[in-house]
Amino acid sequence: MIGFMAGAGIVVRNSIILVDFIELRLREGYPLTEAVVDAGAIRFRPMLLTALAVVIGASVILADPIFQGLAISLMFGEIASLLVSRMAVPVIYFMLKKHQH
Repeated sequence: MIGFMAGAGIVVRNSIILVDFIELRLREGYPLTEAVVDAGAIRFRPMLLTALAVVIGASVILADPIFQGLAISLMFGEIASLLVSRMAVPVIYFMLKKHQH
């Protein structure tokens, strides 16, 4: 359960960064489609590096029988959430905001 909550915090932070970057691009005058695509492309590297840091950090405690479940949930949860949130957040944002622009 602790691994789930820690992973959820990272996912939420990555999603907020994506939405904030889209909003920044929109304030700079970019069209909605370009702002969403730029956010997904430009913010992918920091999100990937965060996921790799979590995976490498959690791999250290894989040998510990007590915390092994925590490590596994953090590692695979972060990898899955990176792929899902990178696609889902921009698409959902675009679907919600396309009627307003």
